[in-house]
Amino acid sequence: MNKTRSWWGWGNVEDAVHGVELAELTRRTSAMLPDTDLRAHEPPDPRSLDIRRPRVTVPASLAHLGSDDLVDRAAHAHGKAFRDVVRNLHGDLRNVPDVVVRPSSETEIVDILDWCSRSNIAVIAYGGGSSVVGGIEPRFDGGYAGTISMDLAALDRVLEIDRTSRAARIQAGVFGPALEDVLRPAGLTLRHFPQSFEFSTLGGWLATRAGGHFATLYTHIDDLVESMRVVTPAGISESRRLPGSGAGPSSDRLFLGSEGTLGVITEAWMRLQDRPRWRGNATVHFSDFEAAVSATRAIAQAGIFPTNCRLLDPAEAFINAGTASSGGVLVLAFESADHPVGPWLDRVVELCRDHGGTLPEPPRRTDSADAPAPTAVSDAWRSSFLRMPYQRDALAARSMIVETFETACTWDTFADLHASVRKAANDALASVDAQGVLTCRFTHVYPDGPAPYFGIYAAGRWGSTLAQWDQIKAAVSEALANAGATITHHHAVGRDHRPWYDRQRPDVFAAALRAAKGALDPAGILNPGVLVDP
Repeated sequence: MNKTRSWWGWGNVEDAVHGVELAELTRRTSAMLPDTDLRAHEPPDPRSLDIRRPRVTVPASLAHLGSDDLVDRAAHAHGKAFRDVVRNLHGDLRNVPDVVVRPSSETEIVDILDWCSRSNIAVIAYGGGSSVVGGIEPRFDGGYAGTISMDLAALDRVLEIDRTSRAARIQAGVFGPALEDVLRPAGLTLRHFPQSFEFSTLGGWLATRAGGHFATLYTHIDDLVESMRVVTPAGISESRRLPGSGAGPSSDRLFLGSEGTLGVITEAWMRLQDRPRWRGNATVHFSDFEAAVSATRAIAQAGIFPTNCRLLDPAEAFINAGTASSGGVLVLAFESADHPVGPWLDRVVELCRDHGGTLPEPPRRTDSADAPAPTAVSDAWRSSFLRMPYQRDALAARSMIVETFETACTWDTFADLHASVRKAANDALASVDAQGVLTCRFTHVYPDGPAPYFGIYAAGRWGSTLAQWDQIKAAVSEALANAGATITHHHAVGRDHRPWYDRQRPDVFAAALRAAKGALDPAGILNPGVLVDP
């Protein structure tokens, strides 16, 4: 079945929340936040909106690559954050690309960049459009003749597979599911599964230094890169394919996380892994959240490296896994292509019990190529994890404020950070007159610290939810910055995080980054306003 991508919200139109799922979602929301106005508001037809006419004309030699279709432009105007969804619901499309171009080769990308450099046209590289930080939105001051969105979906091939070295040369526009479909017959996997997996691309993961689903070891896309090829207005950069090198600063590290400001990533050699055969999982309940955090730290520092080590605080466990626990729930999993995982699973369970954890059901494991039946909580969490963005959209259309923010900190600072963020969120909710709940979970854990991921669920006022969220977001971002945590662990900087990113990075590095942009993008056309000003 061919599905239709939603222009205004997450994913596919056919997969939106409806029926029993919608009834249960609204029931739970009403129970959590009584007297909430959950009347539905429908998105407008973009053809009915007063969207600015294109200001640029694609040269005849490139005209076959361009689209000025109004719906196509509207779909490329925003990412998929809460504030993007709300603006779309209200028909607020004041920043729309003039043209969408879809190159299918590096030569066409070079020609497009040459044209835009000569003509003072801003270029925003577009992968799957799943940015949640304003990274693909043409929201910047004037001074440009126009803006194009360069959609790279046509560069979607796996060009080579090196089974001996377990690596593949992959074009940047390939989406997650399509990539895994090609690798599966060879018994290989990239093993990078962000929540946006179905609707994001390799190039997007690289450009934003994306974090995947797994909690330890290969958590960021950085860990999986052998070499990269990038087209810049000043020329093409291609690093040598190596397992490692100490030859000066890494060119790949310059482009990883550059968010389309220094060049257009066109392909990369990526490290692969054998597809796992042995799996095991367990769910542990705690009566005290501090003890749950201590148990998670013990696991992270034990050198056991679980595949999944996701700590849900009591509110997160109840809202998204339907599980009541006074101190939180720790969802654990192991997998291996080489050996049974039972001893490692047994050891983390032992560590959890040392910290007062209890198991409502025994650990599950398998020695077959088939995945084990997951535990009830982990199954509920996985289903909820995949449906979260769709449910967010349904609630956003019903005047709810539903959004997340994430960070990373050292273990010794987590308690103070958690308290500061909770106070900032609660004070901000009160200041915008919104009754709500703050949740927290760990998405990734390191020996020296966790990556806390917070969620806000609040009853807003239709027409004001964007302003309410912006005030909450500013307050919690200040709390993160003041606590010495990062403004983002894996959601990138974009335009929304710039004020706090500017404070986080060293001034001398900012100067070096501006110099690099000046050398690689002399006309300053690539994603203006992201990371650094031209």
